[in-house]
Amino acid sequence: MLIPYQQLPQETLDNLIEHYVLREGTDYGDTEVSTESKVAQVKAQLKSGEALIVFSELHESVNIVSKQQFHAMQAQEDYEYQSIE
Repeated sequence: MLIPYQQLPQETLDNLIEHYVLREGTDYGDTEVSTESKVAQVKAQLKSGEALIVFSELHESVNIVSKQQFHAMQAQEDYEYQSIE
């Protein structure tokens, strides 16, 4: 289930993004990028729709994923559902 970032309290959104950034450990090459800069980048991606906040009912967890990852997850769920029928 998608969670619009605008519906989260600012403090919750900030904590979610910071946790995501610290957990992801994205490779920025030889350049050192501050946590604040990474958080700002994720916020910009959420605002532009490139990144989405997703709640997994199965895992009872919230995650930030790219739009492409979300569509791939949806396609996989549709495939698994059709395979069960």
